[in-house]
Amino acid sequence: MAGKKQGTFISDLQKEFAGYNGGKLAKDIVAGLTVAAVALPLALAFAVSCGADAASGIITAIFSGLIIGALGGASFQISGPTGTMAGVLLIVVANHGHEGVLIVTFLAGIIRILAGVLKVGALVSYIPIPVVTGFTAGVAIIIATGQINSFFGTVSEGVTILERLFSYTRLGFNIDWLSVLFGGFVIALMLLWPKKLNERLPSTLLALIVTMIAQIILDLPVAEVGHIPRSIIGEQRLNLLALPWKNLGVYISPSISIAALGMVESLLCGTYAEKMKGEKFHATRELYAQGIGNMIIPLFGGIPATAAIARTSVAIRAGQQTRLTSIFHSIALIASVFFLAPFLSRVPLAALAGVLLVTAWRMNDWKSIKQIFSKRMKTSIAQFSITLVATVVFDLTTAILLGIGFSIVMFVIKSNKITIEIDPVTNRLGKKAKPTKVVYVDGALFFGSQGKLTEAIAPLIESGVKRILLSLRGVPNIDHSSITELAEIVRLARKKEVELLFCGVQPRVESMLRRLDFYSLLPEERFYPSVVVALETIAKEV
Repeated sequence: MAGKKQGTFISDLQKEFAGYNGGKLAKDIVAGLTVAAVALPLALAFAVSCGADAASGIITAIFSGLIIGALGGASFQISGPTGTMAGVLLIVVANHGHEGVLIVTFLAGIIRILAGVLKVGALVSYIPIPVVTGFTAGVAIIIATGQINSFFGTVSEGVTILERLFSYTRLGFNIDWLSVLFGGFVIALMLLWPKKLNERLPSTLLALIVTMIAQIILDLPVAEVGHIPRSIIGEQRLNLLALPWKNLGVYISPSISIAALGMVESLLCGTYAEKMKGEKFHATRELYAQGIGNMIIPLFGGIPATAAIARTSVAIRAGQQTRLTSIFHSIALIASVFFLAPFLSRVPLAALAGVLLVTAWRMNDWKSIKQIFSKRMKTSIAQFSITLVATVVFDLTTAILLGIGFSIVMFVIKSNKITIEIDPVTNRLGKKAKPTKVVYVDGALFFGSQGKLTEAIAPLIESGVKRILLSLRGVPNIDHSSITELAEIVRLARKKEVELLFCGVQPRVESMLRRLDFYSLLPEERFYPSVVVALETIAKEV
């Protein structure tokens, strides 16, 4: 089996690089440099927003581009640190320090590999769109509120959003206007920079360069990124031999959260980008790549990585041809570490806060949000709102589970609406025929609709009808609860000496009835392929 998977990967690589030439190489290099220009400021910003140092963000972007990019489920995926993880990682940093982030990253990598083995990638497609939209909006709020201190130059205390916001009432909210000036400039530049120019010179990179140069020249008293070593190996990195095995249990919950978030984001990114590129995306292979990458990255001092929609879409629009684009993007980042580290350390944190505030705004799917509320889709509004609030108030994994759980409940409520119609047919069978009625059932019979059949048929049995034809042609599925209900109806009919016939039983329903020995309650001749056949047979007997 492993050989078959490996062969598939190799054959996909051969197909990907078939006809590869100098022209395609040039496009990959250009796309890689373009993505690096976008990734550099985001890597710095997302690392700082997670409570880590800026260097760990660049290290993450470098190794995720090399490892995950090379092994990924498609040629176009660009991975790196993202803001989605910020909410969980801030809590991990507060409780366990940077070492905790490294351990959680490693464990989350193992979980993603297990998810690949279990082939859970396909489950992402079952997450309702309003849940994903609400989750994304919640993450955007987490990112934005996490930048209040850096943008305004203020100080807060606490781990959760609510704790930090309420701490301002006690600590005060003293604004540093120089920080606001830097952050405001970045926001204005990113919003006003023409889209045509953005393709050649990303606004995030330009904002980073301008604020960095301004701070170097003016040396203003504002918080800066701080020391960035000229190395691709972080000063703090994971030592597997020194893992706290006795206390490893405290890292399981955040690891599951990080793994789940990474899986959702990377698989959604792949699903979105495969439509842009017109190339098949392999979800299971992507999970393996994400898992391997996240197990290796903390050994060099990096934080969790996942595929990023923004960077991936930039790569495709820039002319990306193969997965070499991801590798060239990493090479460009390595060059920036060795040649630009002293300058990058002078970037004001307020400038990175401005980048993240605009990113948080843009990451929302405003088209879907507008559609949900303008069309007044009550269920979708509830799904969106519950997931958003849970993301902000609780943790991200809880939010997704609550959103999906609510969606399942609403589906069950809507699906229990079965249609039951009763048709008296005695006159069609002749004067000597028994009082006969046909009961047509339309819809799935399961625990959610339990009791409705009894409510319709029991009064018929008690009314003096001597024969009931129960048509199940419109029933595509049935579960254990409904079969038990049917058995009780059969017993009631037998007690009242009412002849009960079944018509048009679908193959799936018949299979379930046989598995639960329902046919032992009635002879085979009580089952007919259709109501028409049953009526014709009864008419001949009369």
